[in-house]
Amino acid sequence: MKIKVIRSKRRTLSLSLGAEGEVVVRAPKRVSDAEIENFVSRHRRWLEKRLTEREGTQISLETGKILPLFGKKYKIADGKPSIEGDTLYLPEKNRAAELVALAEELAKQMLARTTQKFASAYGFEYASVRISRARSRWGSCNRKGAIAYTFRLAFVPMELSEYVVVHELCHTRVFNHSAAFWKEVARVLPDWEQRRRALRKQGALMNLFRENIG
Repeated sequence: MKIKVIRSKRRTLSLSLGAEGEVVVRAPKRVSDAEIENFVSRHRRWLEKRLTEREGTQISLETGKILPLFGKKYKIADGKPSIEGDTLYLPEKNRAAELVALAEELAKQMLARTTQKFASAYGFEYASVRISRARSRWGSCNRKGAIAYTFRLAFVPMELSEYVVVHELCHTRVFNHSAAFWKEVARVLPDWEQRRRALRKQGALMNLFRENIG
């Protein structure tokens, strides 16, 4: 297990997984190497669990492999970027970049439609929907009601994308994460906590195709 230590003026130790699966420890300048090793050792089970979850979100773009998009499974074949039936066609060259472009297009269609569906059913009003390449959040909503979703939602099950949609729509009424906000979310999705927990396990998807899209 590769460990990367970042020292700064901070007061406490923190632990996370880096983009390449390395363990990132942020530590105060005066903490010894032995203390850092002990800290990592105490959290080994947590790290192993996160690594297992990350491995479960790895995507293969080899011809013949199965790739899920919004919960539906497609078999990858060589060809011009497109979806026909249960087949996802991708060119042999620049395959990841072409998939990103296709996922953005699909996400725009699916998430715009889903946003409109929930808005109409529950009386939400929003200004617009766009697709971003964000790596730190699944969605966002500004005070003007402009909603943005990361294209990476194309790779999670539809029920989890729905949670993000409802979350952002609720911000058009309550622009914070107060009790009133979560009450609004629960009004639309009674099982929002279960969906939220499941989405958190998909966090490794935020590192997908980073080298292909900048």
